[in-house]
Amino acid sequence: MNQTKNIVAIIQARMSSSRLPGKVLMPLAGKPVLEHVVRRIRACKTITKVVVATSTEHTDDAIQAWCEKEEVSHYRGSLDDVLDRYYQAAKTYQADVVVRITADCPALDPTIVDEVVTGFLAGGYDYYGLSGEFPDGLDCTVFSFAALERAWREAKLKSEREHVGPYIEKHPELFKTGGLKKFEGLSHHRWTLDEPRDYEFLQAIFARLYREETPFLAPEILALLDKEPEVMTINSNIIRNEGYLKSLAEDRKANVQP
Repeated sequence: MNQTKNIVAIIQARMSSSRLPGKVLMPLAGKPVLEHVVRRIRACKTITKVVVATSTEHTDDAIQAWCEKEEVSHYRGSLDDVLDRYYQAAKTYQADVVVRITADCPALDPTIVDEVVTGFLAGGYDYYGLSGEFPDGLDCTVFSFAALERAWREAKLKSEREHVGPYIEKHPELFKTGGLKKFEGLSHHRWTLDEPRDYEFLQAIFARLYREETPFLAPEILALLDKEPEVMTINSNIIRNEGYLKSLAEDRKANVQP
């Protein structure tokens, strides 16, 4: 692995979630959700630096205050143009490689993030991520700064600006893309935080598995849910990637308007 590269994990975080406002600072096992995410990424062996990217909206002052208190590097940019926020954050912290993480995934697995980063570097990719049928909440994508910069320069659609990866994913002729298919048949699992039922589910998981010293990992969650399948029913039947699907619908609406 080329350790000379500056591999920056950028965690996108905002307080203004429509379905669960303030979710990133809600407590889990006595600590804010965002703290769990930062701790897990800091446990990765491949990451050079961790940065929280939030918006300039006054509602996100609380995120900046938390970052300053906990001495976490941060950047504030556009609320809706997340692609620009990522690009500017990556530029500010001189990233060669960017690892995209969202602050609503407090159960993400640092060992899987490391596998994705390693796969990205080994294959000389522009864009590489966890793919296949994996639990929602383990999401992780890695891209070169050059790919991010090109997407930032060329992406026009609302869905391509509100989300970081779509422009790159839709142009395989421009970028070398790939993915790590680690899981099969597990896409019905939901370990992310987007609705009140998700919070209830994660509280149940953290109550059983949380430990201060080292993060619990994906196999431990799967073993727990195999032993206590009723926990899964807490937040089942919620639409996956609802935010991105909404952006796509807005793209279509804009195209049919005169």
